[in-house]
Amino acid sequence: MGSTDTKTAAEPQPAADAHDLAGLEAGLDALETVQTRRTTLRETLVQKVFPPFTAVILVLVVWQVLVWAKVTDSYKLPAPTAVWDEVEAAWRQGTLLDYIWTSVQRGLFGFAMALVIGTPLGLLVARVRFVRAAIGPILSGLQSLPSVAWVPPAVLWLGLNDSMMYAVILLGAVPSIANGLVAGVDQIPPLFLRAGRTLGASGLRHTWHIVMPAALPGYVAGLKQGWAFSWRSLMAAEIIAQSPDLGIGLGQLLEAGRTNSSMSQVFLAILLILIVGIAIDLLIFSPLERWVLRSRGLLVKS
Repeated sequence: MGSTDTKTAAEPQPAADAHDLAGLEAGLDALETVQTRRTTLRETLVQKVFPPFTAVILVLVVWQVLVWAKVTDSYKLPAPTAVWDEVEAAWRQGTLLDYIWTSVQRGLFGFAMALVIGTPLGLLVARVRFVRAAIGPILSGLQSLPSVAWVPPAVLWLGLNDSMMYAVILLGAVPSIANGLVAGVDQIPPLFLRAGRTLGASGLRHTWHIVMPAALPGYVAGLKQGWAFSWRSLMAAEIIAQSPDLGIGLGQLLEAGRTNSSMSQVFLAILLILIVGIAIDLLIFSPLERWVLRSRGLLVKS
């Protein structure tokens, strides 16, 4: 009788286990569900606009306090209003946008050329063992070499012209793009490559449909770093190379401020260089990076 009661009490247990298992599966499904709720304008302002705006205001306040405290001479640390006066003067003269566009179009065109050269070079280094052994260390060494070191030989080889500027950009950006792609290819699981070959992908199709999509995170990181090197290389070339035929970019504006002992002009050039670098990152590379992460389920709102 006792054994019958025990068996009767134990009979509902499989149903309870099934219920717990169903609840666990439902919980896991809920965790994997992608939230597609549209971000409101208020959330965008609070999360993305307000923090950098607050940081800028804080920097300006600290800057003005240092000027009021007279921590140094006014010709060494101009007031924010003096820099703003430089902005207004350049705007009235119609030269402010010319300074920016001269450098931006050089930087973007040079980066595009670096992209065209660095991408196949990175694939070649990543996929051919002999090429990696021969060129891989050289790319790493070039990436660590300061871009300003290329300006003197580029001037001697090509003269004071835009070709010299683009050569310096290429020598600074190509190694970063190639090394980023190599790192991305190295992180591809071997199973992906074998699966691609099993499905019939070979040659260029295997590279385009299997290797490049799988290596995209490392490749995008290399592109982002490549742009940073492009911009830095261009500024170094513009600061050192001075010629009427080159026009006046942001680097030349910075050097002109130093020559004229005008710290307000120097600060203006520095701020414009910083703003352009941040703008390119926010408008191009940050959205691209978020798209890559989101496509892999790595950027999901909880």
